[in-house]
Amino acid sequence: MRFIHLYLIGYFALAIGAGLALWQAGILWRISPVWTGLTALVVVALGLLLAFTSSHPRTAPDSHQA
Repeated sequence: MRFIHLYLIGYFALAIGAGLALWQAGILWRISPVWTGLTALVVVALGLLLAFTSSHPRTAPDSHQA
C-alpha cells in the first residue's frame, strides 16, 4: 500500500475514534447537527489535504541531460 493510503487510514481511524468518544460522553447531543456535520466535513477535508501534501512528490525526468 502506498504511504498516502496508510496515512488516510490512520487519520480517519483517529477521527472516528474521537467522534465515538464524544458521542459516548454525551457531548454530541448538546451540539447542533449542522455544526456536527460541518465539523465532520472539515475533518475529512483536512485529512485529505494533509495526506496529499505529506506524500512524496514524483520526480520529473531531468531534461538538461546531454
